[in-house]
Amino acid sequence: MLSLFARCQAPRVNLVLEEQSLTANLPGCSIIHPTAYSLGYYIQTRNTQKKRTLELSGHVGFDSLPDQLVSKASAQGFCFNILCVGETGIGKSTLMNTLFNTTFENEEASHYGQMVELRPHTYELRESNVNLKLTVVHTVGFGDQINKEQSYKPILEYIDAQFAKFLEEELKIKRSLFNYHDTRIHICLYFIAPNGHSLKSLDLVTMKKLDSKVNIIPVIAKADTVSRNELEKLKIKVMSELVSNGVQIYQFPTEDEAVAEINSSMNTLLPFAVVGSVDDVKVGNKMVKGRLYPWGSVEVENEKHCDFVKLREMVLRVNMEDLREQTHARHYELYRRCKLEEMGFKDTGTDSQSFSLQQTYETKRKEFIVELQRKEEEMRQMFVNKVKETEAELKEKEKELHERFEQLKRMHQEEKKNLEEKRRELEEEMNAFNRRKVAAETLMGQALQGCSQQPFKKDKDKKK
Repeated sequence: MLSLFARCQAPRVNLVLEEQSLTANLPGCSIIHPTAYSLGYYIQTRNTQKKRTLELSGHVGFDSLPDQLVSKASAQGFCFNILCVGETGIGKSTLMNTLFNTTFENEEASHYGQMVELRPHTYELRESNVNLKLTVVHTVGFGDQINKEQSYKPILEYIDAQFAKFLEEELKIKRSLFNYHDTRIHICLYFIAPNGHSLKSLDLVTMKKLDSKVNIIPVIAKADTVSRNELEKLKIKVMSELVSNGVQIYQFPTEDEAVAEINSSMNTLLPFAVVGSVDDVKVGNKMVKGRLYPWGSVEVENEKHCDFVKLREMVLRVNMEDLREQTHARHYELYRRCKLEEMGFKDTGTDSQSFSLQQTYETKRKEFIVELQRKEEEMRQMFVNKVKETEAELKEKEKELHERFEQLKRMHQEEKKNLEEKRRELEEEMNAFNRRKVAAETLMGQALQGCSQQPFKKDKDKKK
């Protein structure tokens, strides 16, 4: 908790020390004003390196600030996010269960995934009235692909995505960081396979890509599968390859005198060789966490058998807050600076003079207006050209339709003329037919009349 109090930060408010009294809005000295993260004031002069310590004539009460901070932090709770990177079946889930002495929800992973998948799981833990929101992120399918060149990319993208979420919340006009669930990765436990004499190329490439994004602690998994001599040789080889390839792993801090000695000694023992187990085995007359084999047993919390206790001590009991601070002050600040520089925000101009946020905003605003006008002009010109092209196409279509209409009109007139001609010919044929019909009927009538008169004459001649 004292480390939380020591890292308080705040904006400055101008004050002056004149005739041993504080007067506002006068040059001479500055005072650090408390913010949501700070718990007190202190005075420092601008023009000299000397600091004045004032004696109090009586008890004031700000000596209770550390207690207030502890109470507030305990009530708010803490968050801690762990990223477990390693091959499928290397023991990531088992180590997490052993580390926090509980059983987390674990999903079985397949070796046949087409790409690396990250699965985060968040849990609410409570120990001695301290609430911890723990997020464990597992890399599913890491190292299972034939082509492993891009295996690190999903991990890198996930870490950057969590930074982006925090930056987005931080840049909001109405921020709510007090209630914000921080998902930034505080530690990456990189699991190294014990069945080898050195690091794989995939391990080196992945850790090199991640070392500027997250605090990396390499661990040799399943340390009970190799002999002690082989394990020591592997440790030396791993550290040698990390140094020669420029991979920056997390170093336990040695600035604090209270933990400098233990952290310094633990830095020389990296990478930790660990064994995980949630099973109780009987060793002598007591039950301990470990693994039982036909040839013997391995105790998880026996420092002669593995480095699990050292890992738990360093990560959870000594340096947990430093891991959180390093994530915010180093890795997130690097991401934030790069992102703001990409957006055009910077602290100094081309002449190395101070560059205020207002100036940056005005500069970006002018650039945006110019770019907007250019885009509008381009869009307007594109619209005009499109209209002209459309008008030309419509005129061409209209011309084609007019020509087609005239053609159909001529065809209609010709067809009409042909029909009229055929009708006239048909009428003439009908008239000729009618005339022939009348003539035929006349002749037939005359013939019938002649036939009827001849028998009458014959009868008349007989009578005579």
